[in-house]
Amino acid sequence: MCGIVGFTGTTPAAGFLLDGLEKLEYRGYDSAGIAVAENGRFQIEKTVERIKNLQNKTNDGGTVPGNIGIGHTRWATHGVPSIANAHPHVSGNEKFAVVHNGIIENYMALREELIADGVCFASETDTEVIPHLLAKYDNGDFFEAVAKTVERLEGSYALGILCSDAPDTLIAVRKFSPLIIGLSENANFIASDVTALVSHTKDILYIEDGEIAVLTPSGVSLYDKNKNEISRATSVINWDVEAAEKGGFNHFMMKEINEQPNAVRQTIESRLHGRDIVFEDMKLDEEKLKTIRRIDIIACGSAYHAGMVGKYVFEELLRIPTNVDLASEYRYRNPITDEHTLTIIISQSGETADTLAALKEAKARGSHVLSIVNVVGSSIAKASDDVLYTWAGPEIAVATTKGYSTQLSVLYLLAIWGARLLHSADEQRLEDIFDDLCRLPELMEQLLQNEEQIRLLAKRCGDPSSLFFIGRNIDYAVSLEASLKLKEISYIHSEAYAAGELKHGTISLIEQGRIVLALACNEDLFEKLLSNVKEVKARGAYVIACATEGHTEIAKEAEEVLYIPKVDPLLSASLEVIPFQIYAYYVALYKGCDIDKPRNLAKSVTVE
Repeated sequence: MCGIVGFTGTTPAAGFLLDGLEKLEYRGYDSAGIAVAENGRFQIEKTVERIKNLQNKTNDGGTVPGNIGIGHTRWATHGVPSIANAHPHVSGNEKFAVVHNGIIENYMALREELIADGVCFASETDTEVIPHLLAKYDNGDFFEAVAKTVERLEGSYALGILCSDAPDTLIAVRKFSPLIIGLSENANFIASDVTALVSHTKDILYIEDGEIAVLTPSGVSLYDKNKNEISRATSVINWDVEAAEKGGFNHFMMKEINEQPNAVRQTIESRLHGRDIVFEDMKLDEEKLKTIRRIDIIACGSAYHAGMVGKYVFEELLRIPTNVDLASEYRYRNPITDEHTLTIIISQSGETADTLAALKEAKARGSHVLSIVNVVGSSIAKASDDVLYTWAGPEIAVATTKGYSTQLSVLYLLAIWGARLLHSADEQRLEDIFDDLCRLPELMEQLLQNEEQIRLLAKRCGDPSSLFFIGRNIDYAVSLEASLKLKEISYIHSEAYAAGELKHGTISLIEQGRIVLALACNEDLFEKLLSNVKEVKARGAYVIACATEGHTEIAKEAEEVLYIPKVDPLLSASLEVIPFQIYAYYVALYKGCDIDKPRNLAKSVTVE
C-alpha cells in the first residue's frame, strides 16, 4: 500500500513530487503530503483529499520552493485519514522528516519508550516513531542516525528521510517494501514504482532488503546492513511514458481492458521458438518435474482466481494433484509441503506481503518455488527459485484486468510445457490446445468489438442491490473473478457460486427480478448449467448468460446472452472474463463510481 517519492537535484523538487504522487495514487489515496527543504527548514503541505487538491493548494508546487523533498500518498492502516496522520511526519525538533510505506510491527513498544523520554506524539500512526527515533540517535551524523534507527525497527518499511542539517541529502531504506532509485544527470529520485519515474529517467537502481541509499544531486551511494559501501549495475526501464498514461481512454481500467490482446500476445510469443515453449534459465527441468507429486498455487485476490483456473488446467494436463491456497491462510495452517511439492506463487506486483510470507514458508519446507509476477526485480521474483514474468506492462487501475489475463497465459504455457515433458496428456489434444493458445489474442480483439452491446446491457440492468454469478468447473473459477470485478469498482454486493451448490442453500436467495449471471462455456457441462438456469428462472431470476458461439438454445431461457468464440474449454477463461470486465466497468460508470481508485482499496497490498 501507500506510495512514496523523493527528489534531490538542482531544480525545484515539488513539481516532481506532485507528479510522482499523482502517478502513484493507485497505491493509496486516503491522504497525501509533501515536505520540501529550503534554507534548513521544511515546508510541509498535506491533504485528506486527492493529489489534485494538493496540486491546487501549492499552485502545482510553485508555493513550495526548494530542491530536495519527499512525498507520500496514503492507504490508512494506523489511524483514520486525517491531516495529523498524513505523511510526511517530522521529529519534535523539526530536524527530520520521514515518509514510510509498510508496517512497523513493534511501534507500540517504541512509542512507549519515546513517551517515557518525554516525546509528544502528534498522530496515531506507526510511522511517527521513526522521526522521533532519528532525533534520539542524532549526534550530528545523518547516516549514523538512520542506521541506528532502522536497527530498532521490526516489520516492513520503505523510507524516504530528510534532515534539515543535510540540505541536499536524501536517505532511503528498504525492507520488505518496494522502493527503487531513479538516476539522471541533474537529479536523483526514489519511488515505490517506476510509473513515478519513467517520464524523468529510464535508468534505475534496485535497493535490496536492509540496504541504505544516500542520494545527492550528483550521485547515489549504496550501503549494506553492515554499513559497507557496495556497487550495483544500473537497470533500464523497458517501457515508455505512454504506457503509464490513459492514451485517450477515460479511465485506466478501460485502457487496460483493451490492452489485453497485446499483453497476452507478448506474454505468449516471448516464450515460443516455433512450436516449442522455452523458459530460459528455468531451474525446474524435466528431471525435477518428474519428482513433483503435488502442486500448490498460492495467491491473493484476482491472482488467486487465476490460480483457480490453473488448478483445472494442471490437473487435466499434468495429472498432478493441485491445491489453490489464499496466501493469507497458507502460512498459518502448518502446510504439508516438501521437496516433492512445486509451489507456484502468483502476484501482479511481486510485493504482496501475505504472498511473500507464504513463499518463504514454502521454501523453508523444501519446496521448489516458481513465481509468476509482472514487476521485474520485485521481492517475490528475487526470493523464488524460478520466475516467469507476465510482461503485462504497467497496470494502473486498482481492479486488475490485463494482469489477470497474462497470469492465465503463463499458467497455460506452463501446463502445456510440463505435459509435453511428462507425456501426461494426449499429444494431439496438446497440439490443438497450443493452436488455440496462439489464437487467443486475436479472439480477445474480436470480443472487445462487443463493448457497445455490453454497455447497453449494463445500462438496462441499472444498479441492482445484489446479484449472483454461477458456473461449473472453469466457468466457476471465472465467475469468482467476474464477481470480484463488479463488487470492487461498483460496490454492489455480488457473490459467485458453483452452480451445483445452488440447491444446497444459495437458491433461497433467489427472488423475483434478482440478476443471475450464468457462465455456460464448458461444453461437457452445458446441459447441467442449463438446468441450473432453469432452476433460478423458475424462482423469478433475470438471467444474463455467457456461452460459446453456437449454443443458441440458452437464449430460450436467458433474458440476455453474451457469446464468446469457441476454444478448448481449458482456455475459455481468457475469453469469458472480458465481457464481465466491461460489464463491471459500465455498471460502475453509470453509478458514478471512481473506477480507477475504488474506495478503501489500493493496488499493491504490501501489508498483511
